[in-house]
Amino acid sequence: MTSPTTTSPTADLSPALSPTLPIVEMFHSIQGEGAWAGTNAFFIRLAGCDVGCPWCDTKLSWNPKRHPQREIGELVAAAQAVHPQIVVITGGEPLMHDLTALTQQLKAAGLQVHLETSGAHPFSGTFDWVTLSPKRFKPPHPSAYPQASELKVVVADEADLAWAEQQAARVAPTVEKRLQPEWETAKSQLMVFDYVLKNPQWRVSLQTHKFLGVQ
Repeated sequence: MTSPTTTSPTADLSPALSPTLPIVEMFHSIQGEGAWAGTNAFFIRLAGCDVGCPWCDTKLSWNPKRHPQREIGELVAAAQAVHPQIVVITGGEPLMHDLTALTQQLKAAGLQVHLETSGAHPFSGTFDWVTLSPKRFKPPHPSAYPQASELKVVVADEADLAWAEQQAARVAPTVEKRLQPEWETAKSQLMVFDYVLKNPQWRVSLQTHKFLGVQ
């Protein structure tokens, strides 16, 4: 384990092996979720996702052909320029791409590298922290579970709570476990609150950047 618009999903995309990657956006903000909430962070959002969560708030990222290819060196330079505490690689589903070269170059530049992933594709890259957020729509590849630093399950209904327990059984006991209410589902906040009170091995994860009104 490592330490601390809308289009239809495209199912036939192969991993990117070139020195470029399709980029939806890059931005400097705070990490809004999970164990590192509130941390100065530079985000690299990769295009491409075939998981297809109906409540996804970044559906514009699903089709990589809609977004420009950018050189890895350019991504690293952009991250270095803002002196973040962490660099977060997110998506889309970032593991649709081979992340080896990107993470190697970011770490060579002295940056701490985090990953946000559903784990739906084989694991690649070297990270300081991995947030595994498994989805029922496309379960994680077995290689993702040993890499998890924290497990974050988005909860929209009761079935997601059962799914969360199934996933918790597949990660190491030391992995931090969080339940995150689905932003557009009003009942999910109370559902998660009540569940955590009865199951103290879980914590509540909130999308604090949305409460703050920042990206």
